[in-house]
Amino acid sequence: MFPDKDNFLNPPLRGWLLNKSNTNKILKIAYSSKKAMKTALICGISGQDGAYLAQLLLTKKYLVWGTSRDAQISSFQNLERLGIRNQVKVESMALTDFRSVLQVIHKVQPDEIYNLAGQTSVGLSFDQPVETMESITLGTLNLLEAIRFTGGKIKFYNAGSSECFGDNRDKAADETTPFRPRSPYGVAKAAAFWEVANYREAYNLFACSGILFNHESPLRPKRFVTQKIVSAACEIAQGKPAKLYLGNISIQRDWGWAQEYVEAMYLMLQQEQADDFVIATGETQKLEDFVAEVFACLDLDWRKYVITDQSLFRPTDIAISRGNPAKAKQYLGWEANFKMKQIARMMVKAIYPEVGT
Repeated sequence: MFPDKDNFLNPPLRGWLLNKSNTNKILKIAYSSKKAMKTALICGISGQDGAYLAQLLLTKKYLVWGTSRDAQISSFQNLERLGIRNQVKVESMALTDFRSVLQVIHKVQPDEIYNLAGQTSVGLSFDQPVETMESITLGTLNLLEAIRFTGGKIKFYNAGSSECFGDNRDKAADETTPFRPRSPYGVAKAAAFWEVANYREAYNLFACSGILFNHESPLRPKRFVTQKIVSAACEIAQGKPAKLYLGNISIQRDWGWAQEYVEAMYLMLQQEQADDFVIATGETQKLEDFVAEVFACLDLDWRKYVITDQSLFRPTDIAISRGNPAKAKQYLGWEANFKMKQIARMMVKAIYPEVGT
């Protein structure tokens, strides 16, 4: 038996609740509690970084929205892999269409926007320079202009890239290092960086760029060289006859772990003042070393399977890339814990669980 509705509350409490002013107080508290939950809009949520960032923000009790060009047909495979697809709301948005951007921002009413969208492949940018330039520079500009148009209260993170620096040889690049990009992708990212800086200074927007060096994870697609290497090595370990064709394996990169890098993105938008930060491990290894480590995890000699293919060399490339994350450590309290050898092993283990820790 359920209690009679008229006797469910004791008389003093029922009288207090029936008082209109007390009811308004309850509604005000409930409204404030609802507003306390932050809303984030992740442009490019279907990629590696977007999926991990969504996962992180959900643990921090954010309401998370994501965009793709056509959300109705997008599989959002990475969100599925992380088991969070049903916790994220999605919208279709074309970053190069200002009206589309403005409509989504008006609907979502975000507290924070993370711009991770646009063409993301350095190699592909040589074949599609116009698409690369438009998706990155015009997309970033439309987001900034929409934020300014709607009152400028939204915090904005822009995904910068170490490709902006170009070849810095033995010098670790920091936030004061001049840009000298060596790919259409790097040129586009450099232009977007200065768009963000200009809107921050001209319109007092909370807008910042994270200049991220290479960061990897099992969510990387095979068109990225690290996942290409890992996938091929695992196939060979499983007995499949295969050869691995690579371009220049003497290049040196600063490789980090993607899940740590999205935490840096989040931290940038929690600061009192907007600023730009280099996110890196501070250590550099040759691509050849990454190849050797991956194959060693599977007890294989990489030299038996790897073939250098001149057709895979880029027209221009960066010989050595290294970042100096000292500013991020000082102001964000952020520091990379995983380095290349650990990253190689974790990527292999995601495909080939038999590998030990």
